[in-house]
Amino acid sequence: MASLIRSLFLLLCSCYVVIAHADVVAGHKGRTSVVVPVTSFQSSEESWTAPHPTRVSMPLAHRHGPCAPMPAKDEMSLVKKLRRDRARTMSITRRVSRSTRLQNSDAVIVPTQLGSSYDTQQYVVTVGLGTLAVPQTLLLDTGSDLTWVQCKPCNSTACYPQRLPLFNPSRSSTYKTIPCDSQECRTLAAGIDGDGCTSTWECAFQIDYGSGANTTGVYSSDALTLGSRAVVESFHFGCGHDQEGPFDMTDGILGLGRLPESLVWQTVGKHGAVFSHCLPPTGGDTGFLALGAPENTTSGFVFTPLLTMDDQPWAYQLMLTGISVGGEQLDIPTAVFREGMVMDSGTIVTALQDTAYAALRAAFRSAMAEYPPAPPTAQLDTCYDFTGYENVTVPTVSLTFRGGATVELDASSGLLLDGCLAFWTTDGDEYTGVIGNVNQRTIEVLYDLPGARIGFRTGAC
Repeated sequence: MASLIRSLFLLLCSCYVVIAHADVVAGHKGRTSVVVPVTSFQSSEESWTAPHPTRVSMPLAHRHGPCAPMPAKDEMSLVKKLRRDRARTMSITRRVSRSTRLQNSDAVIVPTQLGSSYDTQQYVVTVGLGTLAVPQTLLLDTGSDLTWVQCKPCNSTACYPQRLPLFNPSRSSTYKTIPCDSQECRTLAAGIDGDGCTSTWECAFQIDYGSGANTTGVYSSDALTLGSRAVVESFHFGCGHDQEGPFDMTDGILGLGRLPESLVWQTVGKHGAVFSHCLPPTGGDTGFLALGAPENTTSGFVFTPLLTMDDQPWAYQLMLTGISVGGEQLDIPTAVFREGMVMDSGTIVTALQDTAYAALRAAFRSAMAEYPPAPPTAQLDTCYDFTGYENVTVPTVSLTFRGGATVELDASSGLLLDGCLAFWTTDGDEYTGVIGNVNQRTIEVLYDLPGARIGFRTGAC
């Protein structure tokens, strides 16, 4: 089965990814600016990395890149993406922020899945599902718990078009439905993914997204093949029979959240509830998703505590304590960051508390004063016109987290989005912030749930 899945992966995508071994540190002290070519803000050729012998890793690609199932041309404009990204971010910040919940929880209306807007998620991995395994390309989402795919029987009005064939449960010798009187179904129903029993006494699920999309189907189990060699027996997932809303050609969602239904906890016996990902610098490059801890989790990583709130256990939350631009720490009171930040792979640009964003914007604009400004793009208000420039000198930007972990963002891909600073404001200091996927590019983000910490290793993909 493993050799079959590997062959399928290579047929779907001619690039293969694994984890780099370079010993790099998360930050470069003393560096104030970086000269980068303007072309680095655009697509580049595919990248290759070397395999890691002890972890299960899978290629991770941008949904519109050459290693993804989407058409080469992305028909959604950047402005439309950013507007949907703003809606996703606001629903996350309003749900997680302590002050908002305490003051008037009834007034906060958010979708059931971390405020997710399905069509703002950008990165995909390919797994094998069933026996014999068939490939399924899924959107990576640290804000979702339940993994789901589209399943037969499903007609054109109930399922959206996808590039790969729909998963057919009747052709898998290991497929089973979860009974509605089982503990697994009761656990699902008690969480945010639960629905109840169907007329045939199968456990049902329904997920609603902030974009208005939703999926409904049967809670099921089957073999899940990861990478080229790891098989998760009796993996629990949603078999979607009715999808509505703005979906696209991917086959579903791979849930990497903190609740029991996620892939993280379903593989705890083999991989210890530890995983990491490295988002590639451009749509034409390749990153990775890896399950399990590196051989030496301290090598090249800096760590900060992972926060857990009793009433919001699903959020990957951490505490930002400072921001530096050009090697200089910004004068931001520590209290500004009191609501913390959520790490979210499905959000595009980072949302900072108002005071923090104002300080970052002022410092960045000062450092970039030699370049002509460009009109704002949606919520991004610090934009530049690089027409005629071959290289641009960009100030270094570093984020410092509780415990002193300092991470320098990648200057060529992790700061600017289409010429705009990839940050905006939450419209107040009382809201939790969100660290988006642009700032995470080229950084291996390690989620160590038993150790209650998040690690960062720069230059990893």
